[in-house]
Amino acid sequence: MTNSFKLPDPKTGSKPFPIPTDLWIGGQWVESNTKKRIDVFNPSNGEKITDIADCNDDDSQAAVDAADKAAAGWAATSPRARAEILRKCYEKMIENIEWLTYLISLENGKALPDSRSEVLYAAEFFRWYAEETCHVLGEMAMAPASGARIMVQYQPIGIALLITPWNYPAAMATRKIAPALAAGCTCILKPATETPLTAFAVAQILHDCGVPAGVVNVLTTSKSSALSKKILHDRRVRKISFTGSTGVGAALLKEAADEVVSPAMELGGNAPFIVCKDADLNAALDGAMLAKMRNSGEACTAANRFYIHKDLYKGFTDGIVERMSKIVLGDAVDPASTLGPMINEKAVIKIGELVDDAVAKGAKLLLGGKRLNRPGSYFPPTVLADVPNNADMINEEIFGPVVSMQSFDDEAEAIAKANDTEYGLAAYVYTQDLKRGFQICEKIEAGMIGLNRGIMSDPAAPFGGVKASGLGREGSHHGLIEFCEAKYVSVIW
Repeated sequence: MTNSFKLPDPKTGSKPFPIPTDLWIGGQWVESNTKKRIDVFNPSNGEKITDIADCNDDDSQAAVDAADKAAAGWAATSPRARAEILRKCYEKMIENIEWLTYLISLENGKALPDSRSEVLYAAEFFRWYAEETCHVLGEMAMAPASGARIMVQYQPIGIALLITPWNYPAAMATRKIAPALAAGCTCILKPATETPLTAFAVAQILHDCGVPAGVVNVLTTSKSSALSKKILHDRRVRKISFTGSTGVGAALLKEAADEVVSPAMELGGNAPFIVCKDADLNAALDGAMLAKMRNSGEACTAANRFYIHKDLYKGFTDGIVERMSKIVLGDAVDPASTLGPMINEKAVIKIGELVDDAVAKGAKLLLGGKRLNRPGSYFPPTVLADVPNNADMINEEIFGPVVSMQSFDDEAEAIAKANDTEYGLAAYVYTQDLKRGFQICEKIEAGMIGLNRGIMSDPAAPFGGVKASGLGREGSHHGLIEFCEAKYVSVIW
């Protein structure tokens, strides 16, 4: 290990853990060829935590070379051997849950309870794909016309470029790495430079658990677009898996098209939260807090637009203000905090602009609404009622702790509003009538729906959206098949 950041033991404050801050290429921590560094900041106070390597084209070439060198050997490794390594990775993450939790809160800004939940969620991808690795079965059938045998087997697609965002630095990495490794692929991970330390920690865990050199490589860069373009135009790279904004995803799709690289895109969202007339009000409020405030509201699945039946509107409004008022805003690593800062100043400014726009157009500000006069990137819990349809936050992701509400008269109106967006990632429906609930779910244009649940993400379920929210699925068996090619052999005997 070359450069590293000393992270104190969150339990004792001593015995620091060394967190690598260089590039992980071919099973080694190496400095970038540029010798340049990128600063990483603590959003709770704006102070610099450390700096990380800033790679260039030569570094990216070395990473592709390392992945290519390791590809044949890893693909030939038995499914059981790959499964055992993934299982060890799960156990290692759980063993180190406290310092991983602290690390995520430090660089990302989410409160410790959210960070701990993320570590559990992230680790579960290793456990799930440790089990799925041995279940990639082939197919055998007889062609009806010719009588030939149709034999299908699933093989690793090849080197994968994995690009992850800052909001779930552990889970977005493991959600891509685990199925890639389970399928027998090698990969190059490019984490967000806002939260790179967690990705480096995951890479070290993978190495410690027996992942061979070159199978996983990690690059950080200040020039993401140029790096992605360089890697995607190397014909040895056959897969890109990206989580991020729809605009960036569209640009990457154009680059991937040049070499016909297989894409998996988890893009933006604008999730509606529908509360029907017969909903259990307290259950809907509890679910709303999960759907809105999990991960500080900085989640693509976060409820963005709340549509509440007029008969429950007053009760829901009062209830959500009461619950949001009890949130404790503070330093992310303070155990007393239940909401930390946003990721950076840019995010705070954007949230403020959306709130101001809604109020200027007629929305009623019931709670919060103005940033705090303190160091760090904080925005308080905010509640807006009667938000008009022309408010920008109806059409854009808020990505912060803001509840935006409208009332409705009938379900057809609510469904039409829910679908009136280019996005289709997640949605939420609350009703005590399951027949009604399933009917509404069938009509909503979204890849994932929480029916009487404020959370739907699960490693065993297919995660992904429709329309401008993406292509393909992550998690479940579908996520593993994303990293496979189906090979068909025709034979007569």
